[in-house]
Amino acid sequence: MQEIAQAWTAHLRVTLLRVLEGLPERAANESILADAVAAYAIMATRDQIRGQIVWLAEQGLLRTEEIGGLTLATLTQRGVDVASGRASHPGVKRPSPKG
Repeated sequence: MQEIAQAWTAHLRVTLLRVLEGLPERAANESILADAVAAYAIMATRDQIRGQIVWLAEQGLLRTEEIGGLTLATLTQRGVDVASGRASHPGVKRPSPKG
């Protein structure tokens, strides 16, 4: 069961990065990100989203800012590289090719 939880978490992380990569400012708040990952059939609570945003920021893949009680996540260049598959990072699923 632990393998499934690890796979789910790795999928959630890459999905968050790819969603942000597709946005004009490469930034979004946790509420928008929760809705976006749900569109990819990854059901995550707001707390789970926030926890992964914090983890991704600790890894240098995002920057965060608190605005009006919400966490704003912005991709770093390293996050762009991981989201696009040009780089890999432990704990983040390598993205499938786009197309």
